[in-house]
Amino acid sequence: MKKTVLTLTLAASVLALGACSEDSADKSEVIATSKVGDITQNDLYEEMKSSIGDQAFQLLMIEKVLSDKYEVTKDEVNTQLEADKKQLGENFEAMIAQQGYTEDSYKKYLELNLLQEKALIEDVKVSEDEIKAQYENTKDEINVRHVVVKDEETAKKVKAEIDSGKDFAEVAKEYSIEEPAQTTGGDLGWITKASQMDEDFLNGAFALEKNVISEPIKSSFGYHIIEVTDKRTIEESYEDKKAQIEKELKLEKADQTTLLPKVAKMMKDAKIDIKDKDLKTALDEFLAAADTEAPAEDAEAKTDATEDEK
Repeated sequence: MKKTVLTLTLAASVLALGACSEDSADKSEVIATSKVGDITQNDLYEEMKSSIGDQAFQLLMIEKVLSDKYEVTKDEVNTQLEADKKQLGENFEAMIAQQGYTEDSYKKYLELNLLQEKALIEDVKVSEDEIKAQYENTKDEINVRHVVVKDEETAKKVKAEIDSGKDFAEVAKEYSIEEPAQTTGGDLGWITKASQMDEDFLNGAFALEKNVISEPIKSSFGYHIIEVTDKRTIEESYEDKKAQIEKELKLEKADQTTLLPKVAKMMKDAKIDIKDKDLKTALDEFLAAADTEAPAEDAEAKTDATEDEK
C-alpha cells in the first residue's frame, strides 16, 4: 500500500465527507437528532473546519485539479484493490482497519493515490528491455513472514523459540521492532525479487527452502529471522503483465519531489477563489511551491539565451 507524496492520512475520510456534502446544498439540514439537541450539516462543517479544515480543503482541491486532467476508472481502482488484497492476504482487513479505513473508504484513498501516480509518471520513460528484465524478476514469488529485531543476539533467541515450537506469529508480536507485526504476526504476503525491499533481505529470503527457519539475516533494518511458507511461479504472459510492469518501473524512476510543484501549478492555473474567510490561506503552501518554480525556469531560459548568443 504505497502512498505518493501528497496523499495524507485523512484522505479517505475527507474525500468521503466531501462527496456527502455535495448531496445537499442545504447546510442547515439535520443529520442527527437527539434528546439533547440536533446536529446539522453546518455543525459538522464548522467542526471539521476548525480541526482539520486546511488539510481537508487541500485534499479536496488536489482531487479536483487532478481529476480534471487525469482519469481513474472503477476498473483501475478495483484492480489495485485486488492487488493489495493479494499482497496482504488474510491481513488485508486488519491492516486497513488499523489505518482507519473501511473497504469503501480505502477505495476512495486508492482513487486519489492513482490520480497522483498518473501525474507523477506522466513524463517518465522506460525501455522495452527494462520491462522485459523486470518481467523475468517478477515471475517467481515467495510467501514470507519474518521477525526483525535490533541485534543478532536477540535474533538467535527468536530463532531458538520458533525452533522449539513456539508460534511464529506470537514470537513476531513479542519481539519484532516492526510495528505492523503487532497486527500481521510478521506476515509480508507474496513478494518477488523486484519488490521494493532491502536487497540483503530479498537475497536471504529467496535463498531459503520452503518451511525452513533462517539463521539471522542482517539488513539495513536490523536482524531478520525469515520463513518462506510457500513458493509459486506466475504463468501470466509478458503481454498480459507489460502495462503493469511499465507503470511500476515508472513509479520507481519518478522523482516524487516534482509532484508538489506540478500540483501547485495546476492549482494556480485553476484560479481558485476561496469564499470562506477561515480557509483563505489553506492553499498558500501549494501556491508558494508553484511560485518557487518560476525563478528556476527563468534562470534556465536566460542560460539558453546566453548560450544562443555565444
